[in-house]
Amino acid sequence: MTRLEMIAKLKESNCRVIFKKINGEERDMQCTLMETVLPELKTKSDDKKRQPNESVIRAFDINKQEFRSFKVDNVISFTCV
Repeated sequence: MTRLEMIAKLKESNCRVIFKKINGEERDMQCTLMETVLPELKTKSDDKKRQPNESVIRAFDINKQEFRSFKVDNVISFTCV
């Protein structure tokens, strides 16, 4: 599955992503990008605009209630509810 396909699925439902973290640990994350679930994003005047990293997806972790990122190449399993 491509990065764009994963993002499209995350925008329409909750997904379970199992991936290998940078330190080698395996992580199982319930996440989404559905606008109805996302918290209101706050920006600060000194926020730096980051260049998008095409190898990473930033999604909202439903259990931790925080944004988390994972590398597309490190995804072991990607399923949606």
